Amino acid sequence: MERLSKVLAHAGVASRRKAEELIANGHVKVNGAMINAQGMKISSADVVEVDGIPISKENKVYFLFYKPRGVITSVSDELGRKTVMDFFVHVKERIYPIGRLDWDTSGVLLLTNDGEFAHQMMHPSHEIEKVYAAKVEGLANKENLRPLTKGVKIDGIKMCPARYEIIQVDSTRKISVVRLTIHEGRNHQVKKMFSAVGLPVQKLRREVYGGLDVKGLRPGEYRALNKKEINLLKS
Repeated sequence: MERLSKVLAHAGVASRRKAEELIANGHVKVNGAMINAQGMKISSADVVEVDGIPISKENKVYFLFYKPRGVITSVSDELGRKTVMDFFVHVKERIYPIGRLDWDTSGVLLLTNDGEFAHQMMHPSHEIEKVYAAKVEGLANKENLRPLTKGVKIDGIKMCPARYEIIQVDSTRKISVVRLTIHEGRNHQVKKMFSAVGLPVQKLRREVYGGLDVKGLRPGEYRALNKKEINLLKS
């Protein structure tokens, strides 16, 4: 017997938290009966439907995607813009992105149908390390980047200390390239962090997520994670 929300998450319907919201809002039926109370446990013999569609117990799949710029990190878009799912039309499982990258940010993005795994990856307590390469306006130096190592305030919230590495400084064009390592994932966080120290971001790429990078891939390409990589992330 397993909790209904966990079954929904494992079926790739949504993360555990989102599955609980679906149940509370009356989207879920078990054996034809509407369920809106949390904590219900079901067996493999029970028939579960979400908005009238029976869930299937898919095999868990995990993909690493090199997200290009100009692509929405969403399962769908009401404005008809290109989303990351447009690159996975041949994947039969119902996958979705873990977290998000801004429309104009490229780099490492993970997708899966394992809701529990996705929740673990996004939970702040697990401190998944993320490395970004940012092209910024201005001349980066130890003095103006030092606040990032102590934790700058964004929207009234103090960020955790970050690590940086100055990759390039172009005094003529007055631009710099800085590599920043963080383990949080707030909305527009990296851009806001650089803006807070007077270095607005022109271009941003996530190079590493949880120790994984996009080496060997071109923008728009993806590959399945191997068992070792999956276990590394889960641990």
